Parts: sequence; C-alpha cells; structure tokens
Amino acid sequence: MARYGAWAEAGATHFAVRAPLADAVWLCLFEGQAEVRIAMVRDGDHGGDDWRVSLPGNRAGARYAYRVNGTWDPRNGRWFDPAKLLVDPYAVELDRRFVQDPRLALYGADTGAIVPRAIVPGEMPPVAPLPPCFAPGGLIYEVNVRGFTLLHPDVPQAQRGTVAALAHPAIIAHLKKLGVGAVELMPIVAWLDERHLPPLGLRNFWGYNPVAMMALDPGLCPGGVAELRDTVAALRAEGIGVILDLVFNHSGESDVLGGVLSLRGLDNAAYAHAPAGALINDTGCGNTLDFAYAPVRELTLAALRHFVGTCGVDGFRFDLAPVLARGPGFDPAAPIFAEIAADPVLADRVMIAEPWDIGPGGYQLGRFPAGWLEWNDAFRDDVRRFWKGEGGLGALATRLAGSADVFGEQQCRSVNFLAAHDGFTLADMVAYAHRHNHANGEGNRDGHGENHSWNCGVEGPSDSPEVNARRGADMRALLGTLFASTGTIMLTAGDEFGRTQQGNNNAYCQDSAIGWVDWAARDEALEDYVAELSARRRSGDFAQFPRDGCWLRRDGAAMTAADWEAPGAGYVAHVSHDPDRRQEWRIDRDNRRAEIF
Repeated sequence: MARYGAWAEAGATHFAVRAPLADAVWLCLFEGQAEVRIAMVRDGDHGGDDWRVSLPGNRAGARYAYRVNGTWDPRNGRWFDPAKLLVDPYAVELDRRFVQDPRLALYGADTGAIVPRAIVPGEMPPVAPLPPCFAPGGLIYEVNVRGFTLLHPDVPQAQRGTVAALAHPAIIAHLKKLGVGAVELMPIVAWLDERHLPPLGLRNFWGYNPVAMMALDPGLCPGGVAELRDTVAALRAEGIGVILDLVFNHSGESDVLGGVLSLRGLDNAAYAHAPAGALINDTGCGNTLDFAYAPVRELTLAALRHFVGTCGVDGFRFDLAPVLARGPGFDPAAPIFAEIAADPVLADRVMIAEPWDIGPGGYQLGRFPAGWLEWNDAFRDDVRRFWKGEGGLGALATRLAGSADVFGEQQCRSVNFLAAHDGFTLADMVAYAHRHNHANGEGNRDGHGENHSWNCGVEGPSDSPEVNARRGADMRALLGTLFASTGTIMLTAGDEFGRTQQGNNNAYCQDSAIGWVDWAARDEALEDYVAELSARRRSGDFAQFPRDGCWLRRDGAAMTAADWEAPGAGYVAHVSHDPDRRQEWRIDRDNRRAEIF
C-alpha cells in the first residue's frame, strides 16, 4: 500500500500526495511568509495517481502544503486551481486554524495567506500496544473539550478549553467520582466554520465540519500529537479510556459553492456523485465522502491507525456512520468493516456507530457488524415518552432489557442515552416543551422539532419550589432508568449536575455561555445521586437488567397485555428470581420515581 503524507527517514524528508487527474503538483515549503515551490514527480509505480518528492535532511517541524495545476471544470469534477493552497489530507498537525473566507471558493484568488500549513511530524515512537481500557457495559461520558473545561475554576487559565485540561487532577477526580469508563471527545480535528456563520457573528462550536481528517485542531490541542498522547496516557493511568468522535461522512469543503482547501483540489473523486455528476448529499452538509472509493477507505484507516498507534486511544464513535457503508446504498457487509476487523492495530478497538444519516435508507439501527456498539435513539425516545406520560410500560421494559427487538438475543450492542450533544440537555428536557434556538440566527427553525420533552407547567427557568422539585424528581427518575439499563450507557458532560443550554437544542454554533458548562451553578445533590447510581451499577447491583423474574402491578398482580401497552399505566415492579442477587426494581410514574431495592 502506498504511503502518503510527510515523514523523515534515512536522512531525508519524503512527501507524497494523491492527485490522479492533475497536470502538475508543487510542494510548498514555508519559512516565515516566504513560500518555496518544488515540483513533484508523478509516481508511475502506483498507476500514476501519486506525486512524490524527497528532500535531503530531517525537516521535522517544517511547514508545508501543496498547489496543483490542471483543468478548472467544476461541473465535471475538476477543481484544479494553482492559486489555491491545499492542506495535505494526511497531515497530523497544522500551524493555525481554518478560517472561512470568500477567496476559498473564488477561482484564481490566492489563498496562501489564509489556509493552514501542515507540519512535518517529528519522530514519535508508537505507544505500547495495550488493550482498550474501556469495556462495553460501562459509562461513556461525552465531552466537548472547550465547553467542558473553559469555566472550570481549578484548571489553570492557560489550559482551559484544551485537550490538556482533561488531564488536570480536578477533572480526573470528577470523572472518577462519576465512575466514568471512557470519555468520548467530540471532534478535536481541524474544522471550518459553515459559510453562514461568520456573517452572524457565530462560529462552529462542535467541530463536525472537518477539512483535515487526522490533523488536530490547533485551538483545542495546541501541543499537537504530544498533547493528545500525554492526556490519553494520564486518563488511562486512572482507568479511564478515550474514545474519539470522528467525522468521515463529509468534509468542510461543502457543496459546489464551497471552498477548495484539500481533497476537492487534489482528488474530487473522494466525494460521492450522482450519475449526472451532482454531489450526493446524504449528510445534509453539502457533500458525502465515497466509501466505495478505495482511497477514502485508505485515508480513514490511516487516521484510525494514527490515533491508536501514536496516541493510544481506545476507540472511535463515527458520526453519521451509515455513510461508511454506502456505495451508494447502505451495505452491512461493506468493505470498511472487514478492513477494520482485519487490521491488527484496530481489530480490538471500541467502535461505536451513530446509525443514521439523512440519505435514502439512512436509518440503520441494529444493522452494524457484531462487536460494534450503536447509539440507540429508540432507548432515548421511549424512556422520555414514558416519563412524559405518553409511552407504555412494554416499550420501556424492552429498552431496559437491552432492546432485543433491535439487536436480537446477541450480546447487547446498545449505547443507551437520555441526552447527547445534539438535542436538549437533561435539565432542559424537563424544563422546555419547545426548542429555543433564537441565538442561532435561523429563526428558531433549526434543531429537532419533536423532543419528547416537557416543562412541568412553566417554560424555562422557574422560581416555583414545586416546579423545581418536580423537575428534580423527573431527572432522577430518568437517570435511575438509564443506570439500570442493560447495555453501555452514555452521559453528556454536565448533565449529572443539571447544566442548561437555555432551551437551545442545537448549540453547534454557541461558543458562548449557552454552550459552556457552568461549574459554578452545579446541582451537587444531583451530582452525588448520579455518583451513587454509578457506584451501584459498577458493584453489580444492576449492571445488567435481569431478564428472569416477574413483573408486577401496584396491587401485586402479574402484568397483563393491556397493562403493558396502556400509556397511563403508572407503576410496575420487577422482582428478580436470582437467589444470589435478589433485587426489586420499581417504576412509579405517578410519583416520579425509578428505584432499585
């Protein structure tokens, strides 16, 4: 397999990039603001698709990019413009963040002053090949690195908002208090703001719009690969794994009106196109990476190997994961799954799918390979609907016992969650019946319209002790249900102490008080309750919801079929028959309680 990127070896520094249809490719080296262009040579040993050049000496730390010449014919998939500085798709570090600018999409407008340069990596021995620290069935803690650490009073100011902050003793102590098995980091690779955000004075806060798929964002990870590697090691030393949320479904180059920053200017075939040539948009982001195209899979596998072999991460969560298996339709036997399973670096890692996209047949919950975990939105929705008073006990019991209707009787692959980055926070779920996304600048039309949420009689903040007591009870009932469920469970950072986004259920552009975790406003009693639930789960009290036993009504009689389906049914008890772990689990919707005895 051909090697791409930049690397120093045997007294020389080598550069290789894929640009099959280009007429000429230049390596651009930078010293200060000076740019030196060096013609690259087409490599005939790999079908003529690759361009390479080797320079004498070890140039680790040098800044570089590419320029390409060829036909400019976007309607036929050719976007070659030598005025565009192009980021190496295999870059692992950049010297600056991406910025949105009209020049990125304007033919002939030079972008040398605004596009990041890649950094030639120095020698870094691989990490010891340790098995994953996290095991399915544990607690995943979803973290927006900047939002989670920016306001933490114990983290030094210079570290706040960075990956390094996660290794601070105060952060680790909080994670251990909650019994976190792995942190799942929302995207930390370099991304580009969507075009509509800068005119609104907003910026992308979540990172789900990458351009360089394995290059760490200099704002979140200013220490580069070493910073991520050291943080992973610090967390692993405390028994906490690291899962990276990665976006391989699209790139920030967007639709035909978007910029030329990397793949588009090198090998536009990386994007899926309809027979007539139009970009396929199964992601809602303007383009879709084509996983039927072997170079896209090779780039993806290289990124995964880098994060495991160089940084030591435990696994990955794949955003809009059906795209990985499209060619163009979803195929549960798609090549990428076999390639990951056969890779000695990746085969034992934790793989988590977000099992939906917006393309045809895009909802694929339960259809990913054995061994893959999947975000289970059926759990989220059925548990919310039950506690809202709209769902029956039958659906709730199915979700508690591992969603066999989705995953069958195989080992449970469900990732159960109540809330995630996308949607209401846990506290907002019981305080807002409707979204309040006015700060996003889209007329409150963005984000999910149906959230199965409620407000306990008052929309938003309330001074009523009765309303706030009801909301507290509702959150505890929801959390008790989550921690008692069979499968892996996930909690979004801050939900354990009642964080709010002021009713915004799509805070992707809120790098503001709306999106930041307010540590000063913690509900410490709720936090302690979550820690207690987690401790009981880890102790084995209810690590897996028992399938044996009997379900009883409030009067002690066995449940009937009508009881299971009635939305108004308010009480059920499950009594285990296991003599070694006798337990009773009670759901009392009327009194807003979910308890284990």
